[in-house]
Amino acid sequence: MKNIYLIGFMGAGKSTIAKELVKKTDAKRIEMDQMIVEQQGMAISDIFDKYGEEHFRDLETELLRSFSGKTNMVVSCGGGSVLRDENARLMKENGCIILLKATPETIYERVKNSTERPILNGNMNVEFIRKLMEKRRERYESVADITVCVDGKEKAEVCQEILEAVKNIQA
Repeated sequence: MKNIYLIGFMGAGKSTIAKELVKKTDAKRIEMDQMIVEQQGMAISDIFDKYGEEHFRDLETELLRSFSGKTNMVVSCGGGSVLRDENARLMKENGCIILLKATPETIYERVKNSTERPILNGNMNVEFIRKLMEKRRERYESVADITVCVDGKEKAEVCQEILEAVKNIQA
């Protein structure tokens, strides 16, 4: 199986769906943000504070490069990882990009109690989320091979949709 790259706004369910997908396949699950935290020995919010967003994006690119030539992985990408052309290219060369889409209200409900969302710190409200989602929407949609709406769906239903779509693309 080619790699599956899950993209979408923070709180769209990338990590949750990645966990579920590996149960249904023999793929390896990769959590990009978690790997970066482990490699750097610091929280993402601390990386942002100390080195800035650009440095964090460099770390994402480095990590994606390390996946080149590897297969059979389900990769839960950071919310902004596809904002760079190089990152989107690396993902497309090595797999299928799945956009998980949710409403701003769904996102807010999922992330409202989190302190690990540096971009939302101090801006934890539906309107800010809506504006940021809209800013990223075109980019997400343009790089995605498949878009799956997650609102009101069970994990199993979302996974089934993804696996069927990936099978059709790879056929």
